[in-house]
Amino acid sequence: MRARRRAIAAVVAVFVLAGVAGCTAPPAPDRYAIAGGGSTGVYYAFGEQLAEVLSETRPSVVTVDETNGSVDNLQRLGDGRALLGFAQSDAAADAVAGTGPFSEPLAVQAIARLYDEYVHVVVSADSEIDDVADFAGHPVSLGAPGSGVNLVASRVLRAAGVDPAMVDDRELGLGESIAALSAGEIEGFFWVGGLPTPGLAKLFDDTRAQLLSIEVETVEAVNAEHGRVYRLAEFPIGAYGRVEATATMTVPNYLLVASDTPDALVADLLGVLFAARSDIAAEVPVAALLDPRQAIFTDPVALHPGAIDYYRNAR
Repeated sequence: MRARRRAIAAVVAVFVLAGVAGCTAPPAPDRYAIAGGGSTGVYYAFGEQLAEVLSETRPSVVTVDETNGSVDNLQRLGDGRALLGFAQSDAAADAVAGTGPFSEPLAVQAIARLYDEYVHVVVSADSEIDDVADFAGHPVSLGAPGSGVNLVASRVLRAAGVDPAMVDDRELGLGESIAALSAGEIEGFFWVGGLPTPGLAKLFDDTRAQLLSIEVETVEAVNAEHGRVYRLAEFPIGAYGRVEATATMTVPNYLLVASDTPDALVADLLGVLFAARSDIAAEVPVAALLDPRQAIFTDPVALHPGAIDYYRNAR
């Protein structure tokens, strides 16, 4: 632990002394923000741990901001409200192309592929919803506006033959969806996140809820329409206490920055991230999946030049 902390401190010191003092950029702000997600999700938990490590070793305070998810995070990077942000690869691809929820291309680039997220379709055990096609006409949530969850949920429903406009969508984030399902106010919701998602683990412990499968045909239809960014997968037996596998799909997620972020800063942030990986994983298990050999694969989103320098030098 002490050795890792010293390594992190050394990396940050290089940035503070050489990166800031030696360039013409303005002084570092008092606060840097990491665009996370809902407070019960993995993005927020990961961001919280990373912010803590960065704050311990640099003059600027780093905090994680609660957001609506991927689309919101990308917009915050694009307009300068966040230094770092988490986003699903499908939302990030839309951002750089200026399609879908983005009216014009955003100048953002990836610095690491982190892990794959699972698409969760959660319903009350008392609901008549047996398939994603049954969402029409029922009170459910397709995710908060501006979230990657909403993007994926809409695509899955259309692929299953359901117009999202026919759904009684309450537009809730994860924490609100969990509370509403527990109170009987909605019958189901979509979520996209790592395993296990903390809020969902508690929901399945406390509530008669179940995961629905997303069938192979539906996943193939989504991929045919959206560039094959999704992968067929199953929730492993044991996930959320389940005794049988459930079919679903996964989507990679990336850590991103604005394109004009200085190369030296990006390289040093990655140095901190990888040095602290084990410490972060002790609190957020999916962080253990971060692998420098896989982190470079961020297509169709370009890898930031500072990240390219980091991975080359880290060999």
